[in-house]
Amino acid sequence: MTTTASNKKDLGQTAHEAAGNVADKAKQAAGVVADKAKDAAGYVADKAKDLGQFAAKTADNAASSVGDSMKSVAQTIKQSGPHEGMLGKATETVASTVESAGKYLSEQGVTGAAEDLTNLIRRNPIPAILVGIGIGILIARATRS
Repeated sequence: MTTTASNKKDLGQTAHEAAGNVADKAKQAAGVVADKAKDAAGYVADKAKDLGQFAAKTADNAASSVGDSMKSVAQTIKQSGPHEGMLGKATETVASTVESAGKYLSEQGVTGAAEDLTNLIRRNPIPAILVGIGIGILIARATRS
């Protein structure tokens, strides 16, 4: 009987050690999986950041191109419009406005314009909210038809 009790005790101890080894292996595997997940998340975050920077740069380049075109249009308006009288003043005003908007786009780009808009909203939150509500109403009416 003692041999059987001893065998049961040894068998229990072996099972306990095996369970401990399995638990250790599971912990190690979980640690490896967690490390791999962190690495993958970091890689995805880096790629998303790169993509965002590329998109911003592309948008800024496009805005610069549009700004240059606007300056060219302003010059055309100045040259081909009337130069005297009330129409001459209106032509000059339109051309100057288009030219300054083109210059702003060329220099600031989309990111600069977005920063300026953000600062404007921060300085004037109530009017910004009212403008947003107004735009929302206009969009709702336009899509209702």
